[in-house]
Amino acid sequence: QVQLVESGGGLVQAGGSLRLSCAASGRTFFSTYGMGWFRQAPGKEREFVAAISRDGGRSYYADSVKDRFTISRDNAKNTVFLQMNSLKPEDAAVYYCATHAPYSSRWSDRSDYNYWGQGTQVTVSS
Repeated sequence: QVQLVESGGGLVQAGGSLRLSCAASGRTFFSTYGMGWFRQAPGKEREFVAAISRDGGRSYYADSVKDRFTISRDNAKNTVFLQMNSLKPEDAAVYYCATHAPYSSRWSDRSDYNYWGQGTQVTVSS
């Protein structure tokens, strides 16, 4: 069992930045998991934001966040990060991290992730 805890959310003005963290614990070999970030706004489906391979060598982004968000990881600290710059009101959502299923080659589908955190709220004021 893997436990994931997100942190770093909060209220920020449009154009501002936030850095989210996701710490893994439990029976985890963190470096064996790809990791992803998803978000869910009220009344909307949970959507893919970004993902990173096990060794951090490959990253993937939703078009809506490309060039503004950066995903990274520190395997020594069992932590994955999401640096969010130039935030827009439409980025407001609960952000979740998740572990990527090792058997999957897809990165943007929720069904290819198994363990999920509880989420952290990001609010962007205009």
